[in-house]
Amino acid sequence: MKRYLSIREAAEKWGVSERRINQYCSEGRIFGAERIGKAWAIPADAEKPEDPRKNKKQSISQKSPNLPEVFSGFMPLMNTAFVPGRCVETIEKMETGPKKDIALAEYYYFSGQAEKAMKETEVYLTDSDGAIRLSACWIFAYSCLTMGRIDHASRALHEIQNTLAANRENAAPIRAIESFAAFAAAVLLHLPLPEKMPPMETFLPILPHGVRAFALYVLAHYLYLKEEYGQSAGIVEATLAMGADAYPISAIYLHLVAVMDYMSMKQPDRAQSHLLTAWEIARPDDLIEGFGEHHGLLGAMLEATIKLKWPEDFKRIIDITYRFSSGWRRVHNPITGHDVADDLTTTEFAIAMLAGRGWTNQEIAKHLNISANTVKDHISEAMRKLRVENRKDLKKYMLQ
Repeated sequence: MKRYLSIREAAEKWGVSERRINQYCSEGRIFGAERIGKAWAIPADAEKPEDPRKNKKQSISQKSPNLPEVFSGFMPLMNTAFVPGRCVETIEKMETGPKKDIALAEYYYFSGQAEKAMKETEVYLTDSDGAIRLSACWIFAYSCLTMGRIDHASRALHEIQNTLAANRENAAPIRAIESFAAFAAAVLLHLPLPEKMPPMETFLPILPHGVRAFALYVLAHYLYLKEEYGQSAGIVEATLAMGADAYPISAIYLHLVAVMDYMSMKQPDRAQSHLLTAWEIARPDDLIEGFGEHHGLLGAMLEATIKLKWPEDFKRIIDITYRFSSGWRRVHNPITGHDVADDLTTTEFAIAMLAGRGWTNQEIAKHLNISANTVKDHISEAMRKLRVENRKDLKKYMLQ
């Protein structure tokens, strides 16, 4: 069993004041330190952080990288505030080099151009810069899922987890990047968290604003999967209230998980408000990938809101859904043993999701502005394909 020290015990062990230990913990400089209530629990085998006051005589080249330097190459587009409609312009203004290439790959991926994103990141999968390498692995993995290249996706995902497991002694900022990448990769594939995953509160405060906002989306998604919809929605609302809308990529995903939460709580008006806000942010730059990825979790809100007014965009979103979902299932199903349905149309799947969560035919019909008989036909077809006799059994084949 792992042993922990109190702040007083750590101060005595390292010969510093309790105030200094508390400062180290608050700054995330003691790996594995956890806040429990108002106190800190410090791993007994944790290493004492270096006192920055003793390093004043070191040259710049001898110092550990500061936060801006460490984070500059990690998901640079996600971490950049820009006005919707100026995404490409923002990338073009970046200095030529790996950071700009990764930002371009992000744009390709989040605009549904998986093949271009995959090609742009492939050369950086073994880059010596950890932030660039992890960014490349993350984008490459999800691009490969969409392209149906599951072996390539799995290798990239394993590289993320292996990096997390192997580099436990890394400085706090680098460790924060590794932890975020591993946490996001697991949650978004609905997989168990990595065994070496540190508590989120140990790395979340260290992340820069744009990436932190996306990390909070991942946390909200995680709580959604645990059916803690109110808490998930609360995190989203608080994150947006603190200015996350300035970072369009993170903001889109935050609004989408809010749609998931409010549909699960049978509050379609609030869900629709978040969906339309996400759409207003995404459409000027064509950042439609997230809508396709989340289709099955959005409670048929795309059909109810986007399909009629933006039919061509809806078709492209559904194309992303089919391609991404196929790859997603091929990774998710074998690992979890959960047999998510793969032979339903997107409309059948969306309606079956609602039915499996207790929505009546009349409620679904009102939501989609179709007849109750049409809903009944879709549910009957889904049950026939899945070979179930009770609509409650649909839930076994739906996204959790």
